[in-house]
Amino acid sequence: MSETVTFSVDQHVARLTLNNPEKHNALGRKELDALRSAVAEVATSESVRVLVLTGEGDKTFCAGASLQELNAGALRGDDYQDMTDAIAALAIPTICAISGNVFGGGVELALSCDFRIGIEGTRMRVPAASIGLCYPVRGIERFVQRLGPGVAKRILVASETLNADEMLRVGFLDHLVMPAQLEQTVTSYARQLAGLAPLSVRAMKQIIGSVAAGTLDPEEAGKLAAHCEASEDLIEGFAAQQEKRPPQFSGR
Repeated sequence: MSETVTFSVDQHVARLTLNNPEKHNALGRKELDALRSAVAEVATSESVRVLVLTGEGDKTFCAGASLQELNAGALRGDDYQDMTDAIAALAIPTICAISGNVFGGGVELALSCDFRIGIEGTRMRVPAASIGLCYPVRGIERFVQRLGPGVAKRILVASETLNADEMLRVGFLDHLVMPAQLEQTVTSYARQLAGLAPLSVRAMKQIIGSVAAGTLDPEEAGKLAAHCEASEDLIEGFAAQQEKRPPQFSGR
């Protein structure tokens, strides 16, 4: 990792933290490389079941790609897209803990996660249209798939500033809490996800993603479901219900 991106694993939960609040947690080449490295480690891990992504500081979660490096040619839009694509492609569920305002590519970074938990007082804006940029095509596709074309137009075409209540209303946020509750809420949610049957969670995440993208293969989806039905975890799940105890899933 680097001093501006930290990575840790506690039992089944991995945590990636943007740690450059003085620069609004903007992402340059160094930060993108660190994020991709951590995501690749998570993707191949047999023990990590949930990834939490957050940012240090209470002002800005992430301001997106470093404009300084973009203007200098040290960074390309595709570099940023490759990183958000890698997060979105993870088989495990991902949670974005939005600890402050979110701007530009930081909005897409949050959208690349499965769940978003934000705090009261947060604002969100993508200023591409106000400075003459067309947002990257792969990013536009993610906005439309996650939020629908109408909301995507408000954020990208009209460059609206959305407050926390509106972010919740349009579906950008899944949960909205007071700042003092964010850490506890995210930790509890991550532990809840980590305690579910990994095969079931991964299968349903993959199927939902395929449906949303219009690429569902019913035969492949059927195989995923059949794998869950033949798993040791299903036996454990039924046994735990009968014995009135928490299940201990192994992912097999």
